[in-house]
Amino acid sequence: MESTTPNNLFSQYTSMIRQFKLPGLDLTAILESRRKDIEALLAANSTALSGMQALGQKQADILRAAMADAQSLIAQRTAADAKASGNAGDVVQQGLRKAVTNMQDLADTLYKTQADCFAVISKRVTENVEELKARLQPGK
Repeated sequence: MESTTPNNLFSQYTSMIRQFKLPGLDLTAILESRRKDIEALLAANSTALSGMQALGQKQADILRAAMADAQSLIAQRTAADAKASGNAGDVVQQGLRKAVTNMQDLADTLYKTQADCFAVISKRVTENVEELKARLQPGK
């Protein structure tokens, strides 16, 4: 069974397209343009993957911190039951602040990942438009 790596798929695609010789059609330019499209998609996928990994890492960090806070609260409560009950409101308020901050961090990570992916794809679309304009110029 043949390998399905991106390079192998592109070479198969290239050999298939080269079989069709059409007058006035620059196959090399078209193939180069499609290669750039595939590279842009691979870059966008890589950016998305690293963003998802960062998001997962942040979620794991948040869980670790929450568990450590819970252990600390339980330890405080067992050590000085009467004193800890007076600070319960402060503990809840701190927990809510931390949760809102964590949610904002996660949203920022997702936003940055989406913006980076969009930038990669947007750049390639702009390049495609410029390539098409150049091909449609009279005298070319």
